Amino acid sequence: MAFKAFTQTLVYEKQVAPREKNKSSIQCLECCEQNVYFGTKDGSVQHLILSTDRDSRQNREGRLRKLGSNQPVVKLRAIPVLNHLLVLSDRSLSALNMFSLDPIPALKKIQQVSLFETSDALLVTASNRKKVIQIYSVTVDRWDVVKEIPLGQDALALATDGTSLCVATLDKYLLCDLDSGSILELFPHHHSRQQVIATSVGGGEFLLNGPRSLGVFVMKTGICQRPPLQWPEDVLAVGVCLPYILTLQPRAVSVYSLLDRQHKQTVSLSEAAGLSSTSGGVFAFTDREVFRLRQVPLEDQIQALVRHERAEEALLLLDAVQTCHPVDSRKELQKSLACLAGFHHFHQERFSEAKDLFIQGKLDPREIIHLYSGVRSVLLEDFRSEYDQDGKGRGLQARWRADRSTLDGYLTFLGDFLSAARGTEAALQCSTEVDSALLRLYAEQGDSERLQVLASSPNSCSLDVCGPVLEEHDRYFALGLLYQSHGKHRDALEIWMKMVDGDYKDPSSSDVYGHMVRTLTAMEDRDTVWMFADWILLKDQEIGAQIFMERPDRLEAGDVLDLLEKYPLALTLYLEFLIVDFKSEEETHHSRLALAYVSRADLAATRDKLQLFLWDSTFYSVTTVYERVKETSLHLEKAILMGKTGQHSEALQMLLRETGDPQVAEFYCLWAAQDRSPEFRTALLLDLLQLYVTSGSFTHSVVDLLHKNLQSFPPEEVIRLLPDSWSVQLLSHFLVGSLRETAHQRRMTMLQRSLSQVELLRHKAIWMETSKHHFSVDKLKICQICQRDFSGYQFVCNPQGEVRHSSCRAVES
Repeated sequence: MAFKAFTQTLVYEKQVAPREKNKSSIQCLECCEQNVYFGTKDGSVQHLILSTDRDSRQNREGRLRKLGSNQPVVKLRAIPVLNHLLVLSDRSLSALNMFSLDPIPALKKIQQVSLFETSDALLVTASNRKKVIQIYSVTVDRWDVVKEIPLGQDALALATDGTSLCVATLDKYLLCDLDSGSILELFPHHHSRQQVIATSVGGGEFLLNGPRSLGVFVMKTGICQRPPLQWPEDVLAVGVCLPYILTLQPRAVSVYSLLDRQHKQTVSLSEAAGLSSTSGGVFAFTDREVFRLRQVPLEDQIQALVRHERAEEALLLLDAVQTCHPVDSRKELQKSLACLAGFHHFHQERFSEAKDLFIQGKLDPREIIHLYSGVRSVLLEDFRSEYDQDGKGRGLQARWRADRSTLDGYLTFLGDFLSAARGTEAALQCSTEVDSALLRLYAEQGDSERLQVLASSPNSCSLDVCGPVLEEHDRYFALGLLYQSHGKHRDALEIWMKMVDGDYKDPSSSDVYGHMVRTLTAMEDRDTVWMFADWILLKDQEIGAQIFMERPDRLEAGDVLDLLEKYPLALTLYLEFLIVDFKSEEETHHSRLALAYVSRADLAATRDKLQLFLWDSTFYSVTTVYERVKETSLHLEKAILMGKTGQHSEALQMLLRETGDPQVAEFYCLWAAQDRSPEFRTALLLDLLQLYVTSGSFTHSVVDLLHKNLQSFPPEEVIRLLPDSWSVQLLSHFLVGSLRETAHQRRMTMLQRSLSQVELLRHKAIWMETSKHHFSVDKLKICQICQRDFSGYQFVCNPQGEVRHSSCRAVES
């Protein structure tokens, strides 16, 4: 059965003799509540009173008024607030009483009227003879012209809405403002080829018969706010009964929705002559019959659309007519319709629309889950569907078996919908089923990224349901993440430990060991950290040490050091962390780090660290470290430790004896003299020079040492230490350079002394100039800044002679 927005009822049939049929045919119609008026071809006005029920047999004829002329009645309009019925016949506009149909004597006929319309208390007439629009103010006993608007052409149609008027002339449509009289041209038309139509839709909007069989909506401002309506070419008249537009054709009335501009219904009606709109429907008439097209109650329309599986149209209709239902029931109906419309799109594979409607309708996600046999196992046994989708669900299963790509599309939709539904009010009631279904779906599709994100984030997955699924698909890393998100950290770590050891294979994961380290680093459960720390360190000491160094909370350093005693590299890294990052000054930490470096000094990088640490640190035990170093071949390190106790000469002697490398000895001198006085550097180099000379085998080293340190060696000391057998030629470079340096230093000293004398003379000149001025400070003298007396002997005077407190002078500065 087709959808019906209107029902057709015969309300009146005029009984006339066959020979009188043509003369008394109906020409126009007007309705006001239960009163229907129609004008005939022979100049009569008939009043028909409708029954309050729908039985047309209860309708009765009222009075009949024969006008003075036998010309047809062209138009009728009722003004119920004044009890006036306006009648246009033979180009004359007259007023009758709505109930008695007697003429109103005070309102004389208006002549030369081609068309007219009413708007509140205004009457708008068009005169084709004068080619003007006349606006009348209408009261009970008079009507007066208040404004005239020239047109320049004949008017073919009028429509009013408040103070706005739409006029169709011979070749175009116009908009007129009744207040200002301004005219706006809209668009042309061809009245010879199409019916000229102008109808008020309400809210300042008009509907016009435009080119190419388009019903064009135009606002009173001249703009279009909605797309045009496509209707037949042979439209004769248009009626408005919101939210529908009815068009009259020779043999039918077509019904269109204003909401989606689609055709909804066709009502057969042969030889129809015209339409008249009312709030509850539309009246259509033929030559001798009057039909009422009554709008079906909106609730019945909505239910009918639902039965025809047109839920989206029903939802659109419900949104447009908000007042037909109480708020609560309307919201429930909206949600139900949105879900039904969503299912329609779902089965048509329009997934984007379906998802939006399901979310809008707050659909229980389990309604979708139970349609998927592969995922349905996550549902609890007490779930019962509220929508009859089982039949279509079986059809879906058959489609999926026949076409894998179709199944893939539906599975993708399931993931998108459940992801969007998570966190909504509907999903919170069944969060366990939703999250478990998502996890199962990701595991089966091999979507490792989404699977791991879901498993690691807060979720309501059932471990009993999801655990076996992940094991079945070898997703052990995600299984560990799932345990971790549910607070089972030890179970998660044990799974990952077996993955690293090779007991479990999971192709979707890579850096499982690194994830374990990061997990233990951030973990607050210290017992679990200690439980897995040994295994972590056995795998990789360098990475494993991060557990203790990058924690937001520090573990007890002593406990950590005891654990790391078996792991030299991790111990070294942790001690470096304590000393460098946490600035530890504990002698134990510094000594243990030095010993750790010694134990790994076979590595060049570690030995460099050891030497630098021995030079820089002042907190380690020199004795303890020296006891470990003295039996090794770390000669430079032994020298550094000896130097820490002030035995620099012994250190240099040992270096020359053990290494035989003068460069090592010179390197020692450079390091030992850093941040020390020039005198210390000179003494240290003289000791080295003496050792060179005493050994007798470092002649070239002596010359190089003197050449590199001209400023540090006093010439007289060098000459005293060197053997008499050495020639002056051998020392010429040193002696010349030393003398030049000495001369330079002497000249620099003389220059500084001269500059100091000039500065002293400048200050003396300023003092002498200032002392020439005299001033007195007595009891009447006050400070120029604070305006107070001088109570002490301290004051200042500026060059302008102003005397001030010294404290006030400081504040001013």
